[in-house]
Amino acid sequence: MKSLKIYEVNPYYVKFISDYQEHIFYDEGGNNTRKYIGVVLDINGYKYFAPLSSFKKKRRKMRERVDLIKIKDIAVINLNNMIPVPEGDFKLVDINGIKDKNYRYLLQSENIEINKQKERIRKNANTVYKHKCVNNNGTSLSKRTNDFKKLEQLYKEYIG
Repeated sequence: MKSLKIYEVNPYYVKFISDYQEHIFYDEGGNNTRKYIGVVLDINGYKYFAPLSSFKKKRRKMRERVDLIKIKDIAVINLNNMIPVPEGDFKLVDINGIKDKNYRYLLQSENIEINKQKERIRKNANTVYKHKCVNNNGTSLSKRTNDFKKLEQLYKEYIG
């Protein structure tokens, strides 16, 4: 099965879509200059971006769920926060070209672990997508998950 890679999403697209969806975290004008990075998955005919988040101490005790995949103790993938992203609004992160060696090493480690779990990541992403589409806001999982159908409509508006 094809390997997963780490991508960065165009911040203008993230800003556009975050105005319409509460589960998309965009730091407008704040001190956080961290890029919006994650993996891109094929779901329902769209490229879906699943963001990576830093691993926080509180997550150490959390159990993995269908929508939260731990990447060892270094990151998590939040499948409930996936967004459809148009071609041209995401680009491959050149991990080996990153000057900060600590950050480069972190991304290399994440990439290795992501690919060890790639089948589960893909399977869980499709499960989360289908669950939200079927249950709308009827379950705790669907309540904390982006509205994928709404985001697909916004995607279509964005690409014109």
